[in-house]
Amino acid sequence: MSKIYTKTGDNSVTSLLGKRVKKDCLEIGTLGDIDELNASLGVLNAQINVGDFKKIMGQIVDIQNNLFIIGSNVAAVGEEIKNIPKLNEQSLIDLEDWIDAMEKDLPPLHNFILPGGSSAATQSFLARAVCRRAERNFVSLSEKYNKIDPLMKKYLNRLSDYLFVLARFLNKKNGLEEILWGNKY
Repeated sequence: MSKIYTKTGDNSVTSLLGKRVKKDCLEIGTLGDIDELNASLGVLNAQINVGDFKKIMGQIVDIQNNLFIIGSNVAAVGEEIKNIPKLNEQSLIDLEDWIDAMEKDLPPLHNFILPGGSSAATQSFLARAVCRRAERNFVSLSEKYNKIDPLMKKYLNRLSDYLFVLARFLNKKNGLEEILWGNKY
C-alpha cells in the first residue's frame, strides 16, 4: 500500500486531472466546497434516526454520489479527459420530487425562520449554507470555463432547496416548532 502523503503538495501546488494547479485556485476552492458539503451530508446522515428516516438516508447517499460526479467534472475542467461521469437529468428530477414529497407535510412558509432545531435539522441548515457557497464558486468556475454542464449548477441550486426543506421536515417530524425571524425563544 502506498503512503497517503506524497510531499508533492508541500510547495502549495497539487494535481488535478491532467494538470498541476495552485492550492488556492478557483478549481481547488470549488472542489473543497463540494468536499465539505459531502462531509456535511455524512454528518447529517449520522444524526438521522435510521428507523424513521431510512428513505432520507438513502436520498443523502444518492446526493453524495452525485457530488462526487460534480467534483470529478470540476477536477477535469479545462482538460480533454474521456470517461468523466456526467450528472443525469433524473438526479435533478429526484431532488424536486423529494422536495415536493416533504413539502406536502409542511405548513406554508410566510416568514423567514432561524436555522436550528434538532441536531439533524441544524446540520441540514449548515449543509445548505455550505451548498450555497459551493454553488457561488461553481458559478464563477462556469464563467471561467464555458464548457461546464449547466445541469450541475442547477443541481447545486436545487440541492440547497432540498436541504432547507429537509431541515424543516426533520424538525416537524421531531415535534419541534420553527422559530420565526424576529421572535424570541
